[in-house]
Amino acid sequence: MFAPRFFHVSYKYILKPLAFQFDPETVHDAMIRFASSLGQFPFAQRVLSACFAYTNPALEQTIHGIHFANPVGLSAGFDKNAEIINAIAAVGFGFTEVGSITGEPCTGNPKPRLWRLPKSKAIMVWYGLKNDGCVAIAKRLRYTQFPVPVGTSIARTNDATTVDIHAGIHDYTKAFRELSNIGAYTTVNISCPNTCGGEPFTSPERLEKLLTALDEIPSAKPIFLKLPADISFTDADLLVAVARKHRVHGFVVSNLTKHHHAQTIRQHEITPAMKGGISGEPTRDLSNALIAHLFRAVRTEYVIIGVGGIFSASDAYDKIRHGASLVQLITGLIFEGPQLVGEINNGLAKLLIKDGYTNISNAVGSAVTPLELCQNQCSSSQSVE
Repeated sequence: MFAPRFFHVSYKYILKPLAFQFDPETVHDAMIRFASSLGQFPFAQRVLSACFAYTNPALEQTIHGIHFANPVGLSAGFDKNAEIINAIAAVGFGFTEVGSITGEPCTGNPKPRLWRLPKSKAIMVWYGLKNDGCVAIAKRLRYTQFPVPVGTSIARTNDATTVDIHAGIHDYTKAFRELSNIGAYTTVNISCPNTCGGEPFTSPERLEKLLTALDEIPSAKPIFLKLPADISFTDADLLVAVARKHRVHGFVVSNLTKHHHAQTIRQHEITPAMKGGISGEPTRDLSNALIAHLFRAVRTEYVIIGVGGIFSASDAYDKIRHGASLVQLITGLIFEGPQLVGEINNGLAKLLIKDGYTNISNAVGSAVTPLELCQNQCSSSQSVE
């Protein structure tokens, strides 16, 4: 029983207006507790799946030996401590990415650290990588059988003690080692904009040192790099050149934008007390342009996971046609409701039929032409630089 219309109306007119009356982090924590409780009961999971999940063979892919029932995943940053994987699978996500998980437990930045920008269809985030740390999370997950592929996103602990490059690398390697045999793939998050010391490993020289250290740790999992939203094409090319020398299988494109004055952001929603990176609609064009640029550069050499501004099947399809094999979302889930996942997958299946494709993989990069890429590059350069 896939019934998105009923849940769409219920969420839009009842649940969301009620939830948006309360502090965003309080609501998020309550939802994590609720979803974690539901995930413990097989019957509840079956009910969720019956209500929300949509399946279609045309959406299935096998990438680096990992089977994805559909291309829509939950991005890192929502399930920080890997507590709701069963519920996420039941709602219909094809995969999920947990974390980011750091070498040491991290309390994150001081509150408040989460704000809604409803008119901009965005969230301002200043969490600062709050999580229980790699040891505790690995201990909880080590012998777990996951219902969908799980990516483990790792990052540098948000602490002054990890600002030194060698200390930062040690922190990454600790998390990588602890999680090396847990989950389906690892994402190395070098692009969180809300940490002490900034984003040091977006420098090619420092990324070289980090990846060299990770190369020494055995792991059979594919490895992805999560890139910044605001990076220039030139700088992105430099990071790709470094990745080619190491054990990297793809890129997650992209993280939050730090630009608070973009045209897509309603400035009256931003107050002086707000800080951090912005998710949602303001990241859509930045993400799409970078996906297309990377796809032109790497084609089938690397897998691209597209993130940023997905609120509909059309948004997801745009990222796929720009070169993403998989997509992830968070903000769309918050603004549209859990039925969005099934709506996107249902819509993707219809779009494939419309365009004459038999599988979602056939559509990957189909919109990337030299002319479009040139236009995207020019537009992105105006927005980013």
